[in-house]
Amino acid sequence: MWKEIGDRERGILRPKSFTTRIKSNRIRTLQISNHKDIVSPHRASINSLQVDLTEGRYLLSGAADASAAVYDVQRATDYEGGGLIAKHKCLFVVDKQHEHGHKYAISSAIWYPVDTGLFITGSHDHHINVWDTNTTQVVMNFKMPGKVYRTAMSSLATTHMLIAAGTEDVQVRLCDIASGAFSHTLSGHRDGVMTVEWSTSSEWVLVTGGCDGAIRFWDIRRAGCFLVLDQSHSQLGRRPTIPEHSATNKALTSKSLSSGQNLNAKPRAQQRKLANGNGTKQSPVGRMPAKGSLRQRLHPGMLSSLDRATAHYGAVTGLKATEDGMYLLSAVTRSYVTKDSMHLLDPEAAGSDSRLRLWDVESGCNTLVNFETVRLQAGKPIQLATSQDSALVFVPCMTAVKAFDVWSGNTSQTFRGHYEYVNSCWFSSQEQELYTGGNDKQILVWSPPRLIADEGDEGPAQDRDNWSD
Repeated sequence: MWKEIGDRERGILRPKSFTTRIKSNRIRTLQISNHKDIVSPHRASINSLQVDLTEGRYLLSGAADASAAVYDVQRATDYEGGGLIAKHKCLFVVDKQHEHGHKYAISSAIWYPVDTGLFITGSHDHHINVWDTNTTQVVMNFKMPGKVYRTAMSSLATTHMLIAAGTEDVQVRLCDIASGAFSHTLSGHRDGVMTVEWSTSSEWVLVTGGCDGAIRFWDIRRAGCFLVLDQSHSQLGRRPTIPEHSATNKALTSKSLSSGQNLNAKPRAQQRKLANGNGTKQSPVGRMPAKGSLRQRLHPGMLSSLDRATAHYGAVTGLKATEDGMYLLSAVTRSYVTKDSMHLLDPEAAGSDSRLRLWDVESGCNTLVNFETVRLQAGKPIQLATSQDSALVFVPCMTAVKAFDVWSGNTSQTFRGHYEYVNSCWFSSQEQELYTGGNDKQILVWSPPRLIADEGDEGPAQDRDNWSD
C-alpha cells in the first residue's frame, strides 16, 4: 500500500487508478475478521443478507426460523478481549412471537432502497410483509399464491415503488407499495420462479430466472417479455467498448443518411403503391416499416419457438447484474432424474453438476467465460454478490464461498469458515467487507487485515453527530 501512496504523491498514479488499486488490494486480502463479530439471534439457517443502500450501515438478515434481524455494522454494542473484538448484537428482531410475524421460513429480506425506514420480508407462508423499521410493525401485507423464493426492489426507481416477487407459482407478481395491490402479473415461465433481479441500468427492466431453466427480461411498461436468453447463442469474451470518436462519426453518419432519405423520399401514396406490388421498384424507406413489424412479430413473448429457449438445463437459482448493467451472471443447479420415477436422486450429486454463466445483456449472448467447477445447493435459491467494480463475483459453494474473476472465470479466493452450507453473501463497498450466512446459523464477517487501530475502535463510542455541543 505504501508504494501506491508514494506513486500517488509523485503523480505517477491518477486518483481513480489509486482508488481502484487500493480497493483491489484490500479485497484480495479478505479473511475472516478477528476484530468484528456479529452475534446472530437466529436459530435456523440464514437465507438472506443485505446492507442498506443509503448509509451502508445496517445489515438485515432473514432466517428459516421465520425471524428477521437488523445489526449496526459500524457501531459495536459490546467489546471483548480487552476491547479488541467488537461485538455487534442485533438492534431488534421480529419472529414468530410477533403479532404479525411470519409463520414459516423467511426466504428473502431486503431494505427499501430510498431509506432505512422500511424493510420487506418474503416467506414460505405465502406472504410478503412490509415493515416499519422504527415501530417494528407490519404496515402492508401481500398474499401470494405460493412460497416466496425471492423479492427485489429497483435501486434506480424514481417513478414506482414495486416489489418483484418470485414464487413457486409460474407467474411473477409486482406488488405496489403505493397502492397496496398487485400492479402487474408477468406470465411466461413454465415452472416456479426462484430468483428475480432488477436491472442496474434501467428502472423498468426486470430479470427473472425460473426452475424451467429460462432467464427472461421484462419491460414492465409493456406486455410480455422482450428477451429470453438462449444458451445456444454465444459470443467469445467481452464486448469491446465503442471509442468516443467512433460514436461521434456514427451519429454524424446516421444524421446525414436520415437527412438524405428525407430529401429523396417518395410520397406516401407512391410508396404504398409500390409496396402493394403495382410498381417495379420498392424504396428502401418503404421496406423499413415492414422490417420493424416483422421484428415485432418475432418478439420472444409472442413466438412460441423463441419463447421456449432456455439459458440453462437446470433450475436458475441465482442472478446478479454487474454494476454498469451491461452483463448478467447466472447460477444453475441441475437435478438428476430417473426415467421411471423422475425424482431427485441425490442433492449433493445434483449440486455437483452446477454452472455459472456470464451473459451480454445487449446482445443476449453467452460470453463463454469458462468458470471453474463449482458445487451449488440444489433446489434452493442462492444469493450472489459482486465487488464494487464487478471484477469479482462471490458465489456460495456448499460450505465455502468462492470469489471468481468475472472476465476470466478463474478462482481468485476461497473463503472457508462455515460448518454447513452457505446460502447468502453480501459485499459492502463502503466497509470493504463480505458478509456470509449459512445453515450453521452464523453470520461471518470477512475483512482486510487491520494494521493500524482506528480511533473509533479503541472502545465503545457514543453515537452522536459532529455538530453537537
